[in-house]
Amino acid sequence: MPLPALTTPVSHSVGLNRPQRQLPPGACDSHMHIFDPRFAPSAHWPRTPPVAPVAVYRQLQARLGTTRTVVVTPSTYGTDNACTLDALDQLGDAARGVAVVDDSVSADELAHLAARRVRGLRVNFVSPQSWGTTTPAMLATLARKVAEHPACAGWHIQIFAQPEQLIALAPHLHKLPVPLVIDHLGRIDPAEGPAAEAYGVVRGLLDGGNTWVKLSGAYMRSAVHGPSYADTLPLGQALVQAAPDRLVWGSDWPHTTEAPGTVNDADLVDLLKAWAGSDAAMDRILVDNPARLYGFDAVPAA
Repeated sequence: MPLPALTTPVSHSVGLNRPQRQLPPGACDSHMHIFDPRFAPSAHWPRTPPVAPVAVYRQLQARLGTTRTVVVTPSTYGTDNACTLDALDQLGDAARGVAVVDDSVSADELAHLAARRVRGLRVNFVSPQSWGTTTPAMLATLARKVAEHPACAGWHIQIFAQPEQLIALAPHLHKLPVPLVIDHLGRIDPAEGPAAEAYGVVRGLLDGGNTWVKLSGAYMRSAVHGPSYADTLPLGQALVQAAPDRLVWGSDWPHTTEAPGTVNDADLVDLLKAWAGSDAAMDRILVDNPARLYGFDAVPAA
């Protein structure tokens, strides 16, 4: 049974309802961002970031029932990971990080990030980064540095790309020497779903055994919107059928791509339930898979 509804909303998350299903111990939100006004945005970033510090995110965790999280450095901070690292310090061992660096990153910096519980690097082909245009060569260089660094054992490369970019990048993605994580359902248009050319690329990568997909950001392309996001069902269900052991779920809180007051995070958890089709599959996506990908300890048996 779900817990009682909230009495006050959480910032950047509309509604007072909780997920329909109480989440299992160790449930992980594998993609979210922290924006703290103590940390200045990158000079390249044109917009004022939201106020979304760790204290507010903890309220979202209490609402949803998640206990683990993965903090991803947003484009707002360019290649400055200070806000993310500070968040990891506050959240403790129940958190991991995905950092953003340029391809000149030193071995010492990678070791420093690893010591702070970073477990991957994000390469963004969609939003502007402080270094300018992202290229396949930069992607290859970062993947090589991760693969060769002893402190980065188990790390992955995470990419945020448009569907047409995934198609163009496919030959490079198949050659990466480290695991690949694809953001936000590959931004595939739900109207095309599994028939999309980009889905074929993603499916081919999944079939190769070295790729993961984040079941997140459904609202980015949905024409139906919440609470059901029903047009995303064929895509999400196809991914669950294709690779149930290499999917993770993320809220993408505080939802900076969307108009304020439009995203209900409890609805996003319910959407995962609809995609997964069973509690067992949902638990794998929320608990078992992120534990393997990000290096969390196994959840003790009840």
